[in-house]
Amino acid sequence: MAAIITAFVKYYKHVNDELKDPRTENYLFMSTPWPMLAIVGGYLYFVNSLGPTFMKKREPYNMDRIMMIYNAFQVVTCGWMTYQIIIHAWLGQTSFFCNPIDYSNASDALYITRLCWGYFILKIVDLLDTVFFVLRKRTKQITFLHVYHHTGIIIGTWIGVKYFAGGHITFIGAINSFVHAVMYAYYFLTSIRPEYKNSIWWKKYITQLQMIQFFILVVQSAPTLFWMDCDFPRLPAVLLFTQNIFMLFLFYDFYRRAYRTKKNVL
Repeated sequence: MAAIITAFVKYYKHVNDELKDPRTENYLFMSTPWPMLAIVGGYLYFVNSLGPTFMKKREPYNMDRIMMIYNAFQVVTCGWMTYQIIIHAWLGQTSFFCNPIDYSNASDALYITRLCWGYFILKIVDLLDTVFFVLRKRTKQITFLHVYHHTGIIIGTWIGVKYFAGGHITFIGAINSFVHAVMYAYYFLTSIRPEYKNSIWWKKYITQLQMIQFFILVVQSAPTLFWMDCDFPRLPAVLLFTQNIFMLFLFYDFYRRAYRTKKNVL
């Protein structure tokens, strides 16, 4: 047992200390995985146990004003993140399918690492979506897709910032932030005009936009993984490709059940 523990500690130090991108070492939550895992664990505990228990004998909270502010914040920050990543990480690149990581300490490269970290922090803020669902007793909206998407993207983004802060993976931040800006704009609009919530075509096309997002990410990551000689690590390429295929499948399954089934019934 002692040998197993020693080997684990040695491997952990190798992965956490030797393989890291030193430029992001001092960023908040980035020195070790434990703060990030504590956040994810606390989120799952609240969603699955603490929150429902707390709300069991309580009336749903009225959070209209808070959610209006939250949605407006998300529109602004996601729009800003999209613009910044495109300008600093992709504008001027010669290939959509190959964007190597610049591990230097040049000012542009360091700014990109800060954008990656900022995107990670934004994904932590996104967890409030589920907190609001719990406090408003909207438990039907807390699906496997919803929880998996929130937790998976935090873990994946942390890995990206810790080891691969720049290059190819930054496109995820750009396209995902754009989709979220559109999505939260819809939420903000319906918080002002609640009658729009009954219009199913809004939700339908937002879900289609989310599926297009993952399809584009699959197409963008495939050449790097299978045939293009690009100076980008193989491990994140594998993770990007498989994860985006899985997310595309999950969103398509949700779309099929939520919209095509309703259409057939009608």
